[in-house]
Amino acid sequence: EIPHEIGNLRNLELLVLSHNKLVGVIPTKVFNVSTLKVFEVSNNSLSGSLSSIAGVRLPNLEVLRMRSNNFCGTIPHFIFNASKLSLLELGDNSFSGFIPDTFGNLRNLNKVTLYNNYLTSSTSDLNFLSSLSNCKTLTYIDLSDNPLDGILPGTSVGNLSHSLEYFYMPNCNVSGGIPEEISNLTNLIIIYLGGNKLNGSIPITLSKLQKLQGLSLADNKLEGSIPNNICRLTELYELDLGSNKFSRSIPACFSNLASLRTLSLGSNELTSIPLTFWNLKDILYLNFSSNFLTGPLPLEIENLKVLVGIDFSVNNFSGVIPTTIGSLKGLQYLFVGYNRLQGSIPYSIGDLISLKSLNLSNNNLSGTIPVSLEKLSYLEDLNLSFNKLAGEIPRGGSFGNFSAESFEGNELLCGSPNLRVPPCKTSTHHTSWKNALLLGTVLPLSTIFMIVVILLILRYRKRVKPPPNDANMPPVATWRRFSYLELCRATDRFSENNLIGRGGFGSVYKARIQDGMEVAVKVFHLHCSGAFKSFDVECN
Repeated sequence: EIPHEIGNLRNLELLVLSHNKLVGVIPTKVFNVSTLKVFEVSNNSLSGSLSSIAGVRLPNLEVLRMRSNNFCGTIPHFIFNASKLSLLELGDNSFSGFIPDTFGNLRNLNKVTLYNNYLTSSTSDLNFLSSLSNCKTLTYIDLSDNPLDGILPGTSVGNLSHSLEYFYMPNCNVSGGIPEEISNLTNLIIIYLGGNKLNGSIPITLSKLQKLQGLSLADNKLEGSIPNNICRLTELYELDLGSNKFSRSIPACFSNLASLRTLSLGSNELTSIPLTFWNLKDILYLNFSSNFLTGPLPLEIENLKVLVGIDFSVNNFSGVIPTTIGSLKGLQYLFVGYNRLQGSIPYSIGDLISLKSLNLSNNNLSGTIPVSLEKLSYLEDLNLSFNKLAGEIPRGGSFGNFSAESFEGNELLCGSPNLRVPPCKTSTHHTSWKNALLLGTVLPLSTIFMIVVILLILRYRKRVKPPPNDANMPPVATWRRFSYLELCRATDRFSENNLIGRGGFGSVYKARIQDGMEVAVKVFHLHCSGAFKSFDVECN
């Protein structure tokens, strides 16, 4: 406990006890030290009600920090006698009752935080805000997570200090529209009004707040189009409009928001993304989940080189996952589940070396799981469930840490029994999946043998000699084998620049082996029906 004897220190000006393990109540004698300028007890386990303390003036008190304790009761009246008070922090306690309308007495107040209590307003128009308008040097207000249960009054908000920079009022059960008068507060840097019942549209006057860096209006009942006027907020760093009823297209002018790093538009009714959007090359986080977005994922996504997180899940995206996504080396989170994506998982996803979480579930993806995913050493969460994937589940890298839930709903997958999939067949029969996969991608000797045979025929024709018979063929032991890694390097990772042609069942690439020999490599598209049969025919 705080010892009572501290109240005997009649010359005490600064008492800082924050971030300890203090318990019990604050001795009343402490508040009678009239010389006190700074009193801080934040982040302890102090408790009790302060509202019964009377006859206290604290004429010299400038800083009072009491946040993150267990204080209860109403906000004590003696605080409003401290006429020099500039900083008041009472957040994260259990204060209850009405927020007093006597804040106007604190003319020097610069910062007030009352967040995470049980405070309410004595009137539906939040009359305490009117009192705060007398605090002309106020720069910071945090009323978050209190059941204020009122309507945001335009006049009171517009009359707040023009020095105000930070205005936090999320999760306060506030209703009505966003008052246009908020644009009077031209020095605002942060506005957080999420988690309320605000309705209507975003006022176009908001564009006057040219210093605004953070705007959160998430989880309200706002509707209509996202106004183009937001694009005038050129300093905007964070924009969160998620969980509303915004519709139509994302504004094309968003490409002008060069300072934007975090954009959350999830859980709305948006239908399209303008092509210009992909010019936001410095954006870090994108959340477009749970909308009505359609069409393919754009190739231009590769422009967003510093992206850390993408959430495009629960939309109507279709087409294939662009291979260009592999250029996003800093990407840690990729969520595109619950869409209509098809085709194979790009091998280039293995180039996302920072990836921690990957969700491609509930699409129409087919083909095999690329072994390149074994390179993702930071991968902690993987969800490929409910697609049409086939073949063996890789075993290397982080795959040993994933459970059956990561792969369920893919009936053609095989692998370890603990993943609840059938074991992969080891038969040498020509229809064996494992052999077809191995031969189709690792040992494409058919094309090489064909070239050798043609060269031999031409050579012997020139010499007017009969073609060689089977006896002239080299023994099987002398045929050259190539590892997958050799072929990968020889084709520059199967680069489009080395593509010779593409047929119904596969693609042919030009390759230069390390010793200088040029060969053609055919890769079968295993997701195409008939590919195995075509491969067997060529082998025969």
